Amino acid sequence: MTTEETVAREETRPIFPGLFPSIVRGLGGSWLGLLPFFLFALLFLFLPILYLITGAFQNSAGEFTLRNFAELTTPNIMAAYSLSIRLSLVSALLGTVTGVLLGYAVILGGLPRWIRPVFMTFSGVASNFAGIPLAFAFIATLGRIGLVTVVLRDVFGFNLYGAGFNLFSFWGVALTYLYFQMPLMLLIVAPALDGLKQEWREAAEILGASRGQYWQKVALPVLTPSILGCFLLLFANAFGTLATVYALTGSRFAVVPIVLFQQIQGNVLYNPNLGYALAVGMVVIMAVSNTIYLILRTRAERWHK
Repeated sequence: MTTEETVAREETRPIFPGLFPSIVRGLGGSWLGLLPFFLFALLFLFLPILYLITGAFQNSAGEFTLRNFAELTTPNIMAAYSLSIRLSLVSALLGTVTGVLLGYAVILGGLPRWIRPVFMTFSGVASNFAGIPLAFAFIATLGRIGLVTVVLRDVFGFNLYGAGFNLFSFWGVALTYLYFQMPLMLLIVAPALDGLKQEWREAAEILGASRGQYWQKVALPVLTPSILGCFLLLFANAFGTLATVYALTGSRFAVVPIVLFQQIQGNVLYNPNLGYALAVGMVVIMAVSNTIYLILRTRAERWHK
């Protein structure tokens, strides 16, 4: 090898040989795979929350103030929080009851085996179907001139709205929420229903327990933490919904997300810093519900180990 070739090889040799492979080995491939998630959570979760908290303690001039949080106790904002909490509780309760019954029928009800994958696939789609398309679907189906409304009136002689139903009321919005709450409940309660071991039922039958006693003494106590946790998850899911209720009722139905939207983007009630305080209040409520959900989920998983 000539002197020129030796010099060229020395110039192309890495300055720190084996440095990058050693870093990769130190971090581990699994940790590197989590980097996109951590980056996404930092950019779209933690930094926005920090921005909201900072703005909530400032006025329009950027000075420190507690006035924004004091205004959360005004009657209009308290009414918005009350309406959002009641709507979320009702829709979560309806979704929990119907979802558990649906899960029992699909998973434990002895139906044909092809039923479960069909329902699980549909639930995966329906649980993410919300916003303007969902509102339009319900208006076209159960609106004043919707398909079902017209069929009930012209074919069966039953006036749905004359009987007191109103899609654009509290119960109408709760019914609309049920479209994505029930399939979501089916998806998240299915592992808990699958976790009911056959040995528990057999042991109960050997000891002389009836079907009702098995569910009362064994199955329901095991499922209760999971069901309560799923209820809280549905509550948080409904509490943060904006597009569906806004597309369905406009600004007439003053839930917290709509009031927040009016404060940040509105022309009349424009007060971004108050909107930030409203958002912080929503974050606190959802953080509490999700924390309790995680605690209940951890407790439920002990039965399935």
